Amino acid sequence: MRLVYLALTLAALGLVGWGVVQYVQSLPADVPEVVEEILEPGPEPEPYYTTAVIGQSVQGREIVVQKYGRGDTELLFVGGIHGGYEWNSVLLAKEMSSYFATNPRAVPEDLTIAIIPNLNPDGYALAVDENELVLDVENRLAEGRFNANGVDLNRNFDCKWAPESTWRGNVVSAGTGPFSEPEAVALRDYVLANNPAAVTFWHSQANNVYASECETGPLPETLEIMNLYATAADYGAVASFDAYPVTGDAEGWLASVGIPAITVELKSYQSTEWNQNIAGVGALMEYYDSKQ
Repeated sequence: MRLVYLALTLAALGLVGWGVVQYVQSLPADVPEVVEEILEPGPEPEPYYTTAVIGQSVQGREIVVQKYGRGDTELLFVGGIHGGYEWNSVLLAKEMSSYFATNPRAVPEDLTIAIIPNLNPDGYALAVDENELVLDVENRLAEGRFNANGVDLNRNFDCKWAPESTWRGNVVSAGTGPFSEPEAVALRDYVLANNPAAVTFWHSQANNVYASECETGPLPETLEIMNLYATAADYGAVASFDAYPVTGDAEGWLASVGIPAITVELKSYQSTEWNQNIAGVGALMEYYDSKQ
């Protein structure tokens, strides 16, 4: 302010030029350093969007997580655990990622949305080409469900694990032990490192939202978010899956470590049912934002 006032005074006297230069040169040597400190920019804000590789499949394909928002409370969404058999769950996850990338204000300030679009890229590649077109219905309904070791990844987690499990009356391999498969390890390690407030898995097809449980029944918060998602998305709500015995499922493992998890089963293999699912995701965001 002192310098600006002097410059204006000298200008009024027609003395701008040499006099101002001489005055600036006579200032204490530390003044420019102080000015630099004041003008130095602060730290960059955390980026709104990040992507990271969290693991690799049996055949070396990358498993990635995409994050949107900067909040401390994370909601995790996972597609494609059953690969090409449930290929539309991968497409839904990708659509959701695109939505949040182009609509950053959709994520509440206190939340972060994390999406793993495809937990089983090897199974997906068996049935779907690079243009997201189904190559072979038979593969999609059989081999595409499993990883490259022939393991059903949703039977490879540490909740009542057994070496063989069932799927619609068929015996399926659950691996050589809990977390024997790299895809399951990738999800486990990510969850333990990031501690999401809740996890949603997209599957197909049953037209329901299922609560998770392991040995002691569903967590109370799990039942709450199951009903919220089901109501908003117009799906049925099922508190306990009893159609056939299931062991080693990812949702059950999450329940065992105290993290609410729900399974959203789309009603077909063809559609992503976008309007229903963005409504369901919105209901979860509103719920967890209100808890902050």
